[in-house]
Amino acid sequence: MRIPFATVFFPTLALAAVVATHALSDVDVRFVEGAPKDRFEVTNSGACALTASTVALDLSTSQAGLIFDVTGAGAGVEVFQPFEITAGKEALKRIPVVTDGQDKLLLEIETLEPGAMVSFTIDVDDTIGQREITVSGSEIEGASVHLQQADAKTIATFTPSATARIETAGC
Repeated sequence: MRIPFATVFFPTLALAAVVATHALSDVDVRFVEGAPKDRFEVTNSGACALTASTVALDLSTSQAGLIFDVTGAGAGVEVFQPFEITAGKEALKRIPVVTDGQDKLLLEIETLEPGAMVSFTIDVDDTIGQREITVSGSEIEGASVHLQQADAKTIATFTPSATARIETAGC
């Protein structure tokens, strides 16, 4: 008796697809415009812990020339907010120092478990647009997020919806 090819082959493919999907260690980054504080959320959306990694935010390639405004005297406009970790401090190797007018920020991840998030508040200003103190999703579009894991570097850019997804090779 012959067993049809589809009966044997396709269930195996479906199982392989499920296993491959769950073995990713993707990272989602979201920018949330707020008053008086803006927020960034870095979430491990995969099934594997993110270890010994660096997440770098690079605003220099944004549509509106975005910068971090952390002091009352400097490159920013009107309202400023210092850098403050609001979630996931324990996942970081050290707290980054952010200076006024800076357009890059590094988060050194020691261990970020699946589903866990590192979130921080800060003020982001644009240097090109009409409303310098309000940053829309389209103004952060083009800013990049870099993930360095061992010898692998992955880059994603923010979309007009103020999100970026870094897809990794898995774990």
